[in-house]
Amino acid sequence: MKFPSVPLARVPVWAWRALMARLAPHELRSFTADPIADIEYRLDLDYVGDGVPEHRLDVLRPTDAAAALPVYIYFHGGGWTSGDKAPLTRYCASQAQDGMVVVNVNYRRAPRFQMEHMLHDANEALGWVHAHIGEYGGDPDRLVLGGDSAGGQISALLAAALSRPELAAHYSMSPSVPAASIRGVVQHCSITDFSVIFEKGFVLGLGFVRMLLPGRGRGEHLERAARFLSPVEWIDRNYPPVLVTTSRRDYLYRANLNFIEALRTHGVGVETLVDEHALHTWQQDSRHPASAEVYRRLQSFVRSVTTRAAALQS
Repeated sequence: MKFPSVPLARVPVWAWRALMARLAPHELRSFTADPIADIEYRLDLDYVGDGVPEHRLDVLRPTDAAAALPVYIYFHGGGWTSGDKAPLTRYCASQAQDGMVVVNVNYRRAPRFQMEHMLHDANEALGWVHAHIGEYGGDPDRLVLGGDSAGGQISALLAAALSRPELAAHYSMSPSVPAASIRGVVQHCSITDFSVIFEKGFVLGLGFVRMLLPGRGRGEHLERAARFLSPVEWIDRNYPPVLVTTSRRDYLYRANLNFIEALRTHGVGVETLVDEHALHTWQQDSRHPASAEVYRRLQSFVRSVTTRAAALQS
């Protein structure tokens, strides 16, 4: 997903949605070109069982997969209002090719739905994975959550909610898996700190906060309410290890730095990869010159955190 190199001040939600609608067809064509052949694709599995199109996920695995591979669960970006798992197919296949089972997840989106619905969907998908991924050669106790942009925020917030009862209760969410099953979290240009939205001149308008809150935040103090949207506010020493990839030119760069600092402050293991020139969420484009290093680091990270987990279990 590429954006202008000169950021626009305070983009409203309607303008963002128009931009996403214009970019989506190009993304689908370019990011899924030259599909990877040595991967088994199970597409559009209903993880809730209600027939809702947004409640679908894909499972990708190597065709010669051995049993009990680590599992990477991915949530697409799109500013919470748009996006789809389909353009991420090649990205997910690239990771599966390295010896993991990858789950590519859709979820309900704003403005019709709010963060509570998105987090519930992510939790439902996680529960489905824990119950069924063994049928696809995955290990349900060696899970890594990931996502880009808004999807990264959802995955990071879900990881926090699994071990922070106050956060789970705020969203009326009952965690679908033990927190210990989540061995790591991967973040690509994610908005993990909503405090940056309140800074003067930030690219996203406050409408993005309002649309994620029940009743569009009427009667609420937005900065206080945003605490429950910000993964950075819920980090403690029990948070899983994290890999953060970002760029100095990304408009969410400051949020990523704040997240990294909070992780280190709480003694959470964090690996970082910062590009100097790439634009927002370049990681999903396998043809981008910097993506090869992202994929190498991601695969190394997944192997590291899940191998350590397997050793502790044995």
